[in-house]
Amino acid sequence: MIRVQNLSYSYPQKDLYKKVTFSIEEDVHCALIGTNGTGKSTLLQLLMYPEQYLYDGKITIDNIERIGYVSQFSQLGLEEDMTVFQYISHEFVKHELKIQEFYKEMETTENLEQVYEEYQKALDEWNAMNGEEYEINIKKQLKLGNLQKLEEQKISSLSGGEFKLVQVIKEMMLSPKFLIMDEPDVFLDFMHLNALRNLINAHKGTLLVITHNRYLLNHCFNKILHMENMDIQEFDGDYTEYNYELLTTKIELEEGAASDQAEIERQSQILEKSRIKASAMDNASLGRAVHARQTLVNRLKERKTKAPFVDIKQPEIYFEAENEVTDEIILALTDYSVGFDEQLLEYVNIEMKPTDHVAIIGGNGTGKTTLLRDILEHKKDSIRMSADATVGAFSQITGSLYNDKKTLIEIIQEKGFETKSEAVDYLKTYGFDGDTLGQKVCELSGGEKDLFQLAVLSLKKANFLLLDEPSGHLDVYAQIALEQAILDYKGAILMVSHDYYTVANCMDYVLLVENNTLRKMSIRKFRQMIYANHFDKDYLLLEQEKKSIETRIQQLLKAHEYIEAKDNMEKLKQVIGKMKLL
Repeated sequence: MIRVQNLSYSYPQKDLYKKVTFSIEEDVHCALIGTNGTGKSTLLQLLMYPEQYLYDGKITIDNIERIGYVSQFSQLGLEEDMTVFQYISHEFVKHELKIQEFYKEMETTENLEQVYEEYQKALDEWNAMNGEEYEINIKKQLKLGNLQKLEEQKISSLSGGEFKLVQVIKEMMLSPKFLIMDEPDVFLDFMHLNALRNLINAHKGTLLVITHNRYLLNHCFNKILHMENMDIQEFDGDYTEYNYELLTTKIELEEGAASDQAEIERQSQILEKSRIKASAMDNASLGRAVHARQTLVNRLKERKTKAPFVDIKQPEIYFEAENEVTDEIILALTDYSVGFDEQLLEYVNIEMKPTDHVAIIGGNGTGKTTLLRDILEHKKDSIRMSADATVGAFSQITGSLYNDKKTLIEIIQEKGFETKSEAVDYLKTYGFDGDTLGQKVCELSGGEKDLFQLAVLSLKKANFLLLDEPSGHLDVYAQIALEQAILDYKGAILMVSHDYYTVANCMDYVLLVENNTLRKMSIRKFRQMIYANHFDKDYLLLEQEKKSIETRIQQLLKAHEYIEAKDNMEKLKQVIGKMKLL
């Protein structure tokens, strides 16, 4: 359906792609993945509006009248006063009226042939949309997305997650052949995320979706496009299989690189001895032999295995708590309440210790972000905080913490670095280098903005972190780095998150929004709750075993224990096979 050949495209300050080639077949559900800032969203724009870009190469899209699109940013216009049903059906109603107008025109026109041709085209579009069944299909899709109760509700009254799903349903119904979605999962709670999973899996058509959500990646796609280092790699299969192939390749490449390095060192030793001997004897033939061996060593160094899709450098996220909290309790809420048009939270009573890592989970619009803001501002009598507490915050709104019209290097230099060189070195640990340092923060991708905000937050060295959806736009590699940073952090963390994996992997316990208050829940119970309605009970144990084996393999690779790493790959393959049977 889609063929891209030798595509090259650059910004003034950055090369994005160099002669990339890939294809997407009909009815494939394809995930587009890659580290933040590699140009994934730009690629979607190129596919939709190629005439607006100056690029090299060829883009071919077959037999598609309309490409559907769901942006990562929810936007409301005049339609906010429509009901959900009216919003989804709006284009169908317009098309239906258009066909009725053709009926009237054909009764009176003198140019019947032209009008009939236009009518036939409109009728073909109507049939492609399955227009005759649109009312029934809207109800079916709302039920699939668990939104049937919202059918007559005003669009303006929906939560962000609800509106996102309504947008997805609308585009899925209008564009059955090819639909593009750019991070449709961002900030969805787990109920809505699971509804999105159901909608994606039930969709009859071609999908191209940018996502970093490991839950969706593991359960929704049968093709992977991986973008890194100005190139794209195709993989026909699901994300779990792709990760297995990447790990297999990584072992082979590292084992080969170790062998190459050993040979380089051996040849270099011989070269050095030959060079000394040739110098001492001033022998021309020995000199030629030295030159030949030097050429061999250079060739060995050049051929050393390179892997743009497996050797991806994770950002080095690190949080340090500079001052210790001497109190037993760093935060206490006593009968905390908050509400606007309706009561969100009331009579909340919690206590946090100085080393607790806690996640607040719950549906969209239940007061979680408001609670973090109230703690940060510390204006309510119901909120008590230790006098030793120094608070650092991560916000969903990047520009609220610093002037995002400034460049990365300008903002970081203002944070206390003595020299520009030190600031540059610091930003490199977070994956920012080259021309990116001179970019304004507002020009970065969503994931890059979040990663930069974490870099700024780390410099504060606070002992109490308030994190509002810190992994929302981060790529998978940055998510894993963030999880490790949280695990290593010695201070307290209160985090709002809808990312199941981040919560399950690095939190001590969760606070579940339930009946307008917060209920404490262990991580074990949380994992069971998340999986209860969606997977076989054994799936959870197998997934934990899979993660444990993968961690062991990474440790073995660092120790250059390649034979044992391969043995563990066999164990991993067996676990993945069992997961696929459930």
